[in-house]
Amino acid sequence: MKKIICSLPLCFVLHTASSQQSNSNVIQVNIDLHKTAQTIRNFAASDAWAGQFTGNWPDNKRNQIADWLFSTDTTANGQPKGIGLSMWRFNIGAGSAEQADNSGIKDEWRRAESFLQPDHTYNWKKQSRQLWFLQAAKQRGVTDFLGFLNSPPVAFTRNGKAFADKGQSNLPPENYSAAAVFLKEVVQGIRITTGVSLNYISPVNEPQWDWSDGGQEGCPYNNEQIAGFTKAISKTFSEAKLPVKILITEAGKINYLYAPEDKPDKGSQISAFFNPRSSTYVGNLPNVYKGIAAHSYFTTSPEDTATAIRKRLHAALNGLEFWQSEYCILGDNAGEINGSGVDLGMDAALYMARVIHSDLTVANAAAWQWWLAISPYNYKDGLIYIDKDKTDGQLRDTKMMWVLGNYSRFIRPGAIRVQAEISDSAALKDLYLSAYKNKDNTLRIVVINNGRTAANASIHCKGLKAGSMRSYTTSAAENLQPGYISGNIVHIPPRSVVTLTGNLSNKQ
Repeated sequence: MKKIICSLPLCFVLHTASSQQSNSNVIQVNIDLHKTAQTIRNFAASDAWAGQFTGNWPDNKRNQIADWLFSTDTTANGQPKGIGLSMWRFNIGAGSAEQADNSGIKDEWRRAESFLQPDHTYNWKKQSRQLWFLQAAKQRGVTDFLGFLNSPPVAFTRNGKAFADKGQSNLPPENYSAAAVFLKEVVQGIRITTGVSLNYISPVNEPQWDWSDGGQEGCPYNNEQIAGFTKAISKTFSEAKLPVKILITEAGKINYLYAPEDKPDKGSQISAFFNPRSSTYVGNLPNVYKGIAAHSYFTTSPEDTATAIRKRLHAALNGLEFWQSEYCILGDNAGEINGSGVDLGMDAALYMARVIHSDLTVANAAAWQWWLAISPYNYKDGLIYIDKDKTDGQLRDTKMMWVLGNYSRFIRPGAIRVQAEISDSAALKDLYLSAYKNKDNTLRIVVINNGRTAANASIHCKGLKAGSMRSYTTSAAENLQPGYISGNIVHIPPRSVVTLTGNLSNKQ
C-alpha cells in the first residue's frame, strides 16, 4: 500500500495514455494547501572546481553556462533558458594552486587559489574566474550566496598543505581566530570587489573523512574542533557586525547527524551542536544558522533504506532545519546505478529526481544542493560537462541539469511544501509527486514518472484557478518543454519529470 498527497472542487487529469482509457485506470490526487510542511530556502550547485578555468572561457560559452544555471528568463514561446538556481556555492580556496606540484594534489583542476598571500596581505585578483560566475549569477537574479571551505588557508594548517596527515585535523586550535579573520576578510573583500554579498559561510566540509590522500583540498574535524572553530568565527563576525550566517556541518552522510555510526566523536551532530546540555553546543551563537547540513551520499539505495534513514533524520531534527548541501551520483548504489561514466540522459536524471523527492518529502529538506555545476570528469557528477581545457572547449548540458530545473526553476525561495495524497495503486511504484505553494500565490506540482508506461492522474485542489495550468516536461526528447493544458488532459510521458504550474485564488 502506498499513499502520497490534494482538496476538492477543481479537477484536471494527468494523462499520458489514450484519452479513451477507462476511469478505473486514473489515479486520484488530492492537494491540501492548508496542510503544510517545510519552507524551501534554495536549490544550488557549486563552482568547484572547473569554475576557476571556465570563468576565463570565451564570452559566449561562459555566458551560456551562466544562462543554463541561473537564468529564469524564457524565450518567446515560453521555453525556459535555464534552471534558475536560487543559490550559488563559492569554493573559498586554501592556496594549493599557488603551491603547484608542491601542493601534493596531483590533479591541477582540484587545486584552488587563495586570496591570502604568503605575506598575509590579500590579493582580490585571485579566484577571478570564480568571481566572474558570482557576478554572472547576481546579474541573472540570484540573491543568495554561500562560501565554503574544503580546507583552511595553507598559511594556517599544521603541515602547510591543503590536506591533512593521517586523518588528523589540519587546523590547530591556536589558528581558529586567524582562520576566522580570513573568512571575515573574504566576505568583505568579495563584497567590495564584486558587489556580491555572501549570505552564508560553511567552514567545514565532510569532517568525518580523513582527507589525507592528496586527492583534493580537505580537512577533517571532530565535533569539539568544529565547535571551537565555529565559536571563533561567530565571535569575529559579531565584532565586525557581519550579518553572515554560519552553516554547519556538511556531514559526509546523513547518518552522522543523528547517530555516532563508526565515528563517535564526529557523529550525532544534531545533539552535539544544538542540544544546550552538550559540551559542544553552538546553537545559541548569534551567527550560527538554526539548521544543519549533510550530504546524501551513500544513503540513497535501495529505496526502503533511503526512506528509513530520512525518517530517522526527520525525527531527530526536532524542528531544526535540514539542508541537503551536496550530492552527485557516487558508488554502485546497491546495483541501481553506478557513479562511474558520464550519463547525459534520463537514467541518471531519474535517479537524481528520486533522491531529490526523498530528501524533500521524507527528510523535509529546506535546501537541495548539487556538487559540481561544471565537470570535466568521467563521472555522474556534473550538471554541465566540458572538455578539460583551461581556455576553451565544448559544452554539454545534461538531463540531470534540466531535471533539477523541474524543481529549482519553479519552486522559489520561501515556497512551502503542501500535502499531496495519491490513492493506493500498484501502478504507483514508479510515480512520485510533491506540491509547493510559492510566495506569489502560485502552485507547483512536480511529477516523476520513473516507469516505462504512462501515468494517469486526476488532481484535485481547492483554490486552483481553472485554465491557469501549464506543464514543463523533461524527457529523453525535451528540456523543460512548455505545454498548455487544453481542457482537462495533461500528458506525463514515461521516464519523464513534469512540473505543473498554476495560479491560486485568494480564497483557498
